[in-house]
Amino acid sequence: MTVALEARNLVKEYPDVLAVDGVSFAVPEGTCFGLLGPNGAGKTTTVEIIEGVAQPTSGNVYYYGEPAGARFRQEAGIQFQNTALQDYITVRETLQMFRALYDEPADLDHVIEQCSLGDLLDRDNRKLSGGQRQRLLLAVALVNKPRLVFLDEPTTGLDPQARRNFWALVQGIREEGATIVLTTHYMDEAHVLCDDIAIMDEGRIIAQGAPGDLLFEQYGDTLINLPHGEIRRPNLEDLFIELTGHSLRV
Repeated sequence: MTVALEARNLVKEYPDVLAVDGVSFAVPEGTCFGLLGPNGAGKTTTVEIIEGVAQPTSGNVYYYGEPAGARFRQEAGIQFQNTALQDYITVRETLQMFRALYDEPADLDHVIEQCSLGDLLDRDNRKLSGGQRQRLLLAVALVNKPRLVFLDEPTTGLDPQARRNFWALVQGIREEGATIVLTTHYMDEAHVLCDDIAIMDEGRIIAQGAPGDLLFEQYGDTLINLPHGEIRRPNLEDLFIELTGHSLRV
């Protein structure tokens, strides 16, 4: 197993809060790894440290066994949670602008097909719906042919159908061989997309492993009784509540 990305004992302290408290994990090449938790759990700060956007108080990040550096920056694609898109230019112009930043960019037609943007190329960025905007931001993250893709809460604010459409795009990218790191507070999203997850709360990882394995370790074959006599199998949100003692905050 080749490890594409490894975080070792990451810590991020601010004057009044310990945002990340000893976080460690490894992401095998070609897999999707999910950092789960409510807003304020520390998952976004953790990813910002890995991306190089924030400096850790202590700890290290490794990319294919070496300290993350120039190679990592060239081969990583990042979809930030709050990326501003230039107004008064089209989807096509946006992609061309970002693609021009790289010496060996991806084939633009392929990226457009990957992200289902063919019908939107001449549309002004201001006129994109939420789901269309997220597809464009994903395409921007792919213009450098990344081996490693970061997705920071990419479906927040999208309606259920738009979320599922986006999931299909992510699954397609993974099938082409990319390694993906996903942060989300949607437990169903993680169960669909991720090979392994780490559940974070208050800056710490409180559970880590394959979603199905974590559920079986905690519940076995137990079913949950619902109001009106209904029963169902436990899900990741049930696991989160069980481990933290409080409801999921979004």
